[in-house]
Amino acid sequence: MDASPEASSLAQGLRLVRLVTDREKQGRQLLGVSQLAAELDMEQSRVSRLAQELCDLGLLERVDRGPFRTGSRFFALAAALNGGWVQQSRTELEELVSAFGLRSRLSVRDGVRVLLLRSSSNNSVLGGFAKPGMVTPVWCTGAGRALLWDHSPKALEGLLREVNFIGVGGPAAAHSASEVTVLMEHDKRQGYVLAAEEFEHGVWELAVPVREGGRIVAALSVLGSRADLEKAAPGIAHVLHSVADRLGEPSADRPGVPATGSGTTAAGGQAAAQG
Repeated sequence: MDASPEASSLAQGLRLVRLVTDREKQGRQLLGVSQLAAELDMEQSRVSRLAQELCDLGLLERVDRGPFRTGSRFFALAAALNGGWVQQSRTELEELVSAFGLRSRLSVRDGVRVLLLRSSSNNSVLGGFAKPGMVTPVWCTGAGRALLWDHSPKALEGLLREVNFIGVGGPAAAHSASEVTVLMEHDKRQGYVLAAEEFEHGVWELAVPVREGGRIVAALSVLGSRADLEKAAPGIAHVLHSVADRLGEPSADRPGVPATGSGTTAAGGQAAAQG
């Protein structure tokens, strides 16, 4: 029995979204209408209509008639379908804002990219607007390195082998996999990631991993200036680890960071950060 037109359109639309997201995940060249049509073996006019509908829904996006990429609504829907720590993070991010006045974020990794799942309500300050689905590099952001926390030097080398480091990131960004490894070794000694102007000039990002089932599922981070984070980093990291514990599960090994109890809150940890 033939599928209904609606079912056929849905299947074709899902194939289109999957092709676009898979190419982004693999770091491959993004495609326009004619190239997508060739890859999917579909009529170009059909792909054009479907792609426009998906853009209208926010599942895909296209800038200045360029290639298609995954849209912000795709990531927002993915986050909404996730229970537990993703839902709980909204309140935790706002508590971090109340405690420290810093922008806070929850991010996940997709290959060599960091995808923003949730951000605090103050992300518009200092030009720091961020929306779900925003993409940043994994190697020169605090959240990115927190997501790479369990990677060995060999695994880092393999992951970053095809990365073009030139012209990406801020003034302190790493320019090779070996430089990332050195930064990671320092991160692990202090028990948290502190990325100082590695992605944006004047922006520091402090981050810790969030674990579930023993594996890293997300990164929790706060962003501010050097004055905000340079001296206060150990205390703020202490609080971030407590939040990460509540979102996921306690981490057994945190060199350089005092053990935190499950009852520690962001507001309660503010004194520790300022001490």
